[in-house]
Amino acid sequence: MAQTEVILPKMGESVAEATITTWLKSAGDTVEAEEAIVEIATDKVDSEVPAPVSGTILKLLVEEGVVAQVGQAIAIIGAEGESAVTSSEPAASSREVPNTEEIYHESAQIVEQSVTAAIATTEVPNFGASEQFFSPLVKSIAKKEVISLAELEGLNGSGKKGRITKKDILAYVENRSTVAVVPTQPITTVKEVPILAAAPAKSFTTTPVQSVNGDVEIIEMDRMRKLIAEHMVMSKHTSPHVTSFVEADVTNVVNWRNKVKNDFLKKEGEKLTFTPIFIEVIAKAIKDFPMINITVDGGKIIRKKSINVGMAAALPSGNLIVPVIKNADHLNLTGLTKVVNNLANRARNNKLKPDEISGGTYTLTNVGSFGNVMGTPIINQPQVAIMAVGAITKKPAVIETPEGDSIGIRHMMFLSHSYDHRVVDGALGGMFVRKVADYLEDWDINREI
Repeated sequence: MAQTEVILPKMGESVAEATITTWLKSAGDTVEAEEAIVEIATDKVDSEVPAPVSGTILKLLVEEGVVAQVGQAIAIIGAEGESAVTSSEPAASSREVPNTEEIYHESAQIVEQSVTAAIATTEVPNFGASEQFFSPLVKSIAKKEVISLAELEGLNGSGKKGRITKKDILAYVENRSTVAVVPTQPITTVKEVPILAAAPAKSFTTTPVQSVNGDVEIIEMDRMRKLIAEHMVMSKHTSPHVTSFVEADVTNVVNWRNKVKNDFLKKEGEKLTFTPIFIEVIAKAIKDFPMINITVDGGKIIRKKSINVGMAAALPSGNLIVPVIKNADHLNLTGLTKVVNNLANRARNNKLKPDEISGGTYTLTNVGSFGNVMGTPIINQPQVAIMAVGAITKKPAVIETPEGDSIGIRHMMFLSHSYDHRVVDGALGGMFVRKVADYLEDWDINREI
C-alpha cells in the first residue's frame, strides 16, 4: 500500500500545538488502525493519537519532548512487513538543522574541560610558597577542606601577630559552605553552544532537587500543575475580581432528589447528583442575563450565543481540570446527568479529548464536595464569571407562610459568584447569583423525570 502520514489532529479551536511526550510504538512495529501509537500533551490535556491505518511504522518524524504543530506529520506508516527507515534524517525543512549528536558531544567535551579547570583551582595548596606561618593543624584542615592558599592568606587571624587559629579556619569552613567561593585561577571559558528547539529530551538528565536539611521536602511541580499556576496568576492579573454571596434554601431540591434518585438509577442507569441540577439552573439564569456569557477582547465585548458550562473536577493526582458541557441549555436534566457523569469519569481516568475541555463560556466549581461552606473562585479565563457552590447544611431558618412566619430546619447552601469587574458590575453580578438561588428555591418538588 502507499505510505500514510500520521498527522497531529486538530484538538479544539484554541489548540494549535502539542508536545510529543511518549512514543508507544517504534519504527518497525506493526500497528492496527485506531491503535494508540503516541501520547501527546497540550496546554489543556494529555491525549493519545491513534494510527489512521494498519501497517508498519516506517519512521518517527518527531522526537519525544518536541513540540509539533496541528496538521504536521509526526510519523509514516507503510504496508505491513515493509522495512522501516532507520536513518536519523530529519523531516523536510526549509533550513538545514545542525547534527545534534556532534553538538552534544562537543558540549560534553567543553563542560569536561571546564570542570577539570575548576578542580585544578582547588588543588592542595603549596604552603611553602607563602611567607605566612600556618600551624600543622591549620594546614591539615586546609588540605581536608580543599582550601586554596589564596583563601588562607586572605583570612584575618585572631592569633598572635595575626596568625590563623583552628577557630578561625573552622569558622571560615562553616561560612564557606553557604557562600560561593570565587576561584583564584582563571577557568576555561565555556563557549556558546547552539540550543536546538528539537533536541531530544532524553539527551539530558535532571539532577533531583535537594533539600538543604532534612526538615523539608522539595517537590517539583508536574506539567499540569505548572500550567494551572500560570493560568491562575494570569487570571488575577487580567481581571479585577469581585465576589457576591447568596445563601439559598435548597430544601426542595434535596427532598426531590432523595425521592427520585433510586428510580432514576434504575431507569437511566445513572446516578443523579446535584451537579446537573446546578448546571441546569445556571444555564437558565444565563438566558435571563446574557451579559454574563461574554468575553473581553481589548475594548470589545464578545457575547457568546452558545451556553457552554464548565465544571471543575479534581483529579486523583490533586490537579484540577474543567470539562465543558456544550450547549447545556439544549439538554434536559437526564441528558445533563449523562454528560456530566461521562465527562467526570473520563476526567478521572485521563481520557478526555482536548475539545472537551475547551470552549467554555461559564464555569461551576463545587467547593462543598470538600466540606467547605463557601469559596472565592478564580475566573477561568477568558470567561468573565465563575460560581462556587458550598456544602449543603441543615440550619434553623425562618419559613414565611400566608398564616405567618415560623422556624424550621432547612437545607441551606451558599453560592459564591466571582466576576470580572471590568465588564460585570455589582448589580449584574449580584442579580445573576440571586436568580440562580431563586431557581433552586422554587424547584418543583413534584417534577417528573
